[in-house]
Amino acid sequence: MTSVQKKLKLAFIGLGVMGGPMAGHLARAGHEVTVFNRTRSKADAWVAKHGGTSAATPKEAAKDAAIVFSCVGNDDDLREITLGEHGAFAGMKPGAIFADHTTASAQVAVELERAARGKGLSFLDAPVSGGQSGAEQGILTIMVGGEPAAFEIARPAMACYGRAVTLMGPPGAGQKTKMVNQICVGGVIQGLAEGLAFAMRAGLDAKQVVDVISKGAANSWQMENRGHTMVDDKFDFGFAVDLMRKDLRIAMEEARANGAGLPATALIDQFYSRVQSRGGGRLDTSSLIRLLTDKQQ
Repeated sequence: MTSVQKKLKLAFIGLGVMGGPMAGHLARAGHEVTVFNRTRSKADAWVAKHGGTSAATPKEAAKDAAIVFSCVGNDDDLREITLGEHGAFAGMKPGAIFADHTTASAQVAVELERAARGKGLSFLDAPVSGGQSGAEQGILTIMVGGEPAAFEIARPAMACYGRAVTLMGPPGAGQKTKMVNQICVGGVIQGLAEGLAFAMRAGLDAKQVVDVISKGAANSWQMENRGHTMVDDKFDFGFAVDLMRKDLRIAMEEARANGAGLPATALIDQFYSRVQSRGGGRLDTSSLIRLLTDKQQ
């Protein structure tokens, strides 16, 4: 924690493969962190490793916190931890900020921002990119929607695990930016899968191809980090197909609402559906190549 960053009382709800490391960075920065997780044993294990305290409900975790962070599964999970008698909003003090890192719909972000404002609270939708490794290393990209004043207060804490923390616009803008991210990622992975499958069938050394073309215009994060592992048929490195399909569904629903055309995204979503049907829902997203190399899950 830098000298200009105040020690804060914080809460973190959701200690999965992303939330657990993110909350850990807050604790290591010297903040006082109270955590909640639906599986209590995960919260207890987190406290044993990082210190702080665990709470029995989101409401209890949020009590007296200046900022409450969350990283859960989907829209319904987000509503469950924020609203109602035991939700975080019921425990937060006026003026506190709720910053959500879940990849969810823009509609739920707008809905919860309105509900928070009605209670004298602020709400930021702040989905992240960078995967489990980015969370563990504290180098996530965080795209935020919400009011500038709340963003400026929350930004130093988010910088504990984010190397780029950017306000993208009003409520919902963070989620819409994450949709753009996932649309682009899906297209890049499919292109890489097709290129590598072509290289192998053409009798080329596919790893050497990756090393060569990564020096030029074809380079991408996916090529640098997944190119060799795709050739090796290894797919246990990160973001799962099941989660990618959820994210693409959200993006396509938003596109239907705003009139954007996503023909390639819709096709890639079908490819991911085929990976799921073959038992590959927990494989990472680069497993698309298996549809082109005739390898089973």
